[in-house]
Amino acid sequence: MIERFTLPNGLRVIAEPLPHLRSVSIGVWVRAGSILESPDQNGWSHFIEHMAFKGTERRTAKQISQEIDAVGGYLNAATSKLCTTYYAKVIDEDLPLAVDMLADIVIHPVLAEKELDKERSVVLEEIGMTDDSPEDVAYDLISSALFGTQPLGQTILGPRENIERCTRADLSAFRSRYYTPQNACVAVAGNYDSKHLHELLLQHFGSWEGGSYAEYPVEKTNASPATLTKDKDVEQVHLCLGWSSCPLGDNDVYAVATFNSILGGSSSSRLFQRIREESGMAYTVYSAPAFYPYCGDLTVYAAVSPKNVKTVLEQIDDEIGRLLHDGISEEEYRMTKAQLKGGFILGQESAYHRMNGLGSNLALLDRFIPAEETIRSIEAVTYEDVMHVAKRILSAERSQAFVGKKIEKLIK
Repeated sequence: MIERFTLPNGLRVIAEPLPHLRSVSIGVWVRAGSILESPDQNGWSHFIEHMAFKGTERRTAKQISQEIDAVGGYLNAATSKLCTTYYAKVIDEDLPLAVDMLADIVIHPVLAEKELDKERSVVLEEIGMTDDSPEDVAYDLISSALFGTQPLGQTILGPRENIERCTRADLSAFRSRYYTPQNACVAVAGNYDSKHLHELLLQHFGSWEGGSYAEYPVEKTNASPATLTKDKDVEQVHLCLGWSSCPLGDNDVYAVATFNSILGGSSSSRLFQRIREESGMAYTVYSAPAFYPYCGDLTVYAAVSPKNVKTVLEQIDDEIGRLLHDGISEEEYRMTKAQLKGGFILGQESAYHRMNGLGSNLALLDRFIPAEETIRSIEAVTYEDVMHVAKRILSAERSQAFVGKKIEKLIK
């Protein structure tokens, strides 16, 4: 049975007891991501995530690592366009440590100048590593093409100059705005005692103060479709095509997921079978939807030899044309819905996946979505629903991104 409660300071909590397990997963979601950053702040949410592990008022960076390693647990964090998540996985008897540790790194990082300068170098190395990945560069380019100067067009890591010049005062001010109990939530799944969990959360998170709920900006996908290129000395051309889709929480989300799986979201999909299995022209080819507040997108990615770019683009267009003209088969429709349903149910076997689902839905949609509701929503998708979203998405003009050697000349 799902528990939901709110601490006196406004921190929302959602938890699911799984008494058959010997583990527990817990996460803290903070609405702080690149969508909420101004251009000169871009990258700060991610930088703050790094700094959370570099020492608190009670622990050094080494102690943070040692304490969780000493019990065989796992502690990590991730920054997305929408939020920053800190999470831990431990055996049930170590839940007090996990709660204490997460509260410590989320609420009490010291942002020491010495550590700030060291971690600045680490983040710059991460940006360099991303720049060396043509797939990452292609996705950053398609985001820019799809969203332009809107916040969703920014990268999560931010430009190097923002990281190089930001100060401790900058990060502290940004934290003060977004790292507040009313702008965060906690999710728990696993074997725990409900009363003990309440006490632990009140003890470690109860004194957290300040701030208000951060509203996401209203943005539009593909308002001005564009083609962007990046010259890079690599062997392949990395191409990414993007269309406008539907927003987070929309009624069409499950229909889009079904359609995406048929188009390029699995190894049995049309694009994978046509371009990789039949033509042998790509090792990696896939499609993927992304859902945001007020908007969403659908992208197709492929990495191919320069001599095959024209052919692969023609194959993508041909498969899209056939899908829109002839529709999907009854076999594709049935198999894909079974695939989505099976994948979701198998994910429910993991305490971490349950915790992640609980936290994401509460943080982004401010609601709990029962597993039964998700399964019903998948089952309720009709053939007509799939074709409706396919035609609406793919009939519109798309944006494009290309990364490769002498790419402008090649594309022309």
